[in-house]
Amino acid sequence: MQKERISDDIYVFTSELYAQVTAGAVVGADGAALIDTLPFPSETRQIKEFVEKRLGSRVRYLINTHYHSDHTNGNCFFPEAEVIGHWQAREKLDTIGREALAKARPQMPELAEVEVRLPTLLVDQGPLFLHLGRKTLQLFHTPGHSSDSLSVLLREDKILFAGDMMMPLPHIVDGDIDDEIRSLNLISPLNLENVVQGHGEIVLRGEIDDAVRANLKYLDSLRKKIEALVKKKRPREEARAIEIESCGKNRIALNGAVVQLHAGNCLALYDRLAAA
Repeated sequence: MQKERISDDIYVFTSELYAQVTAGAVVGADGAALIDTLPFPSETRQIKEFVEKRLGSRVRYLINTHYHSDHTNGNCFFPEAEVIGHWQAREKLDTIGREALAKARPQMPELAEVEVRLPTLLVDQGPLFLHLGRKTLQLFHTPGHSSDSLSVLLREDKILFAGDMMMPLPHIVDGDIDDEIRSLNLISPLNLENVVQGHGEIVLRGEIDDAVRANLKYLDSLRKKIEALVKKKRPREEARAIEIESCGKNRIALNGAVVQLHAGNCLALYDRLAAA
C-alpha cells in the first residue's frame, strides 16, 4: 500500500494489490473519517494501524463512495465506526454485494474473514455534512459509475474524493452514461486543489479541467461510435473491436487495465442502445 499526505491531516492510500484503488483519511481533533477502504484485509489493516496507532485518532465515520467490493470490503474491520453511504448503496451491498463476496471467497482465501457491513447513516437527495474539528465534509450524490455513487468534498481544503465517478477512464458498465456526464460536469466549478480518483493518481489543480474534458470527450466519442453501429444494425462483436485510442484515451493507465474497462463500456452501451 502506498500512503501520501496531500494536505493538513488528509491522507490518500493506494492499493498495490488491485487496480490502484484508493481510500482516504481525514483526521480531526475529535476523530477521523475514512473514505472507502481497500479490497484486501492486509492493506485495510495497514490503514487502521496508521490512523489509530500512528496518528492516535479514533475512526468515527467510514464513508462508502459506492457499494463495489473493492471500496467496501474493509467496512467490517471498523466495528465502532458509523458507516455512511447512499441509500442505494445499502440495498445493493445487502444483495449484490453479499452474492459477489460468496462467489469470490473460494477463489480468494484472503477474503475469508471479510463480512458485509452495511451503511446505517444514509444519504438521499440532498447533501450530508460532517464536521471533524475545523474540517467540513460535504457528501453528495454523483451517479454515473453506479447509481449509488457519492463524492466527498473537503470544503476548507478544496479537495474532492470523487470515488469511481472520476477515473483515468470513465467506467459505466454498472451505471449510466448521461449520469456520468452530469456528474463530471460538477467538478470544474468547484475550483479544486486536488481530485482523488477512485483508482489511479491524484489529479492536481492545474490538471483537473483537462482531465475532466478528456473524460467527457471519451464518453462523447464512445457514444457516437456505438450509436453508428446500432443504427446500421452491426453485430455486437464490432463494439468490442472499437479501440480505446479511437476514443481519445491511451491503453497504459492503471497498468493497462483500462483496455478491459473500455471493452466493458463498449458492450454495455451497445446493449443499452440496442435495447432502446
